[in-house]
Amino acid sequence: MRNRKIKHYLILALVIAVMLTGCEFETTNVDRHYDTELVVHFIDVGQGDSTFIQFPNGDTSLIDGGTRNNGEKVVKYLKDLKIDRIDYLIATHPHEDHIGGLPDVIRNFDIGKVYMPERTANTLIFEELLEAIKAKGLKVNIAKGADAIIDEADINFLILAPNRNDYDKTNDFSIVTKVNYGSTSFIIAGDAEKESEMDILKGGYDLKADVLRIGHHGGKTSSIDEFLEAVKADCFVISVGSDNSYGHPHRETMDRISKINSNSNILRTDKLGDIIIRSNGKELVLDDAIVTEDVNEVKYIGNKNTKVFHTIDCKSLPNKENQIIFKSMDEAINSGYRPHEKCVK
Repeated sequence: MRNRKIKHYLILALVIAVMLTGCEFETTNVDRHYDTELVVHFIDVGQGDSTFIQFPNGDTSLIDGGTRNNGEKVVKYLKDLKIDRIDYLIATHPHEDHIGGLPDVIRNFDIGKVYMPERTANTLIFEELLEAIKAKGLKVNIAKGADAIIDEADINFLILAPNRNDYDKTNDFSIVTKVNYGSTSFIIAGDAEKESEMDILKGGYDLKADVLRIGHHGGKTSSIDEFLEAVKADCFVISVGSDNSYGHPHRETMDRISKINSNSNILRTDKLGDIIIRSNGKELVLDDAIVTEDVNEVKYIGNKNTKVFHTIDCKSLPNKENQIIFKSMDEAINSGYRPHEKCVK
């Protein structure tokens, strides 16, 4: 009992040292590479979450880092993109499947501002995250609904939640963000559940978005009808692990999505791996193909190395970089691919 108390006091001390509400961290001027695209990477971290955003003005943001075991993958993913700085690091809430990889990220990159909700956890991984933040001389900005991270003419990066600090569930403290670029928009919902979604609705925010990264891996306690109706997304991204023990995404959530928009595109990391969506401010592009109903026509995925094609739900799908999409079996065969002996009947 005494050891548990000591650990608890240590975490509280770190929280006091690191979490300074409203504190602004001044960043140094660095050379930027400006582009005309917004690129949103939904990194496949299994049963967890990690979203990386490259803004047209050169800024970058990482929202969550998956589990502790995924820290190395997230670091490698960003280094493969030639990233050396993360301007806005967001830990949506203190659950291990969201913050576990962030200590590795902080140790490997130059970090600008850190955003966290006003919610702590008596866990080793939360303690490690706070220590990594402190070791870099960073301070935490407490995220609150209606705050703007970026507010420029054509680019907005807004915080939609949390809107209270007295939720019962840790998930409802999740930082929910919205990105607007030109006429396109994304909402990344953390693990926000019903209570937070209701508060977002009460907040009077402009919730219409093209893409919704739905809350809590498609859990039935998130993505309520009223929230989905307000967002009216055409594309839904679900960050989820294959054959996870939680049964995510839940059938109830999938049914609610279908009821709101029967023609919606549902993109899942357990089926597609890393999902990258680009915007030029006018239209969205998924892997060099405009995100339209054509996504629903994907029937088979080929392996460029083995020349074998699989069904989209096959457990032996190749890595994302080795995939090629086919809309029919004939298309795959005519392209020189042969069917996988287990999944293609």
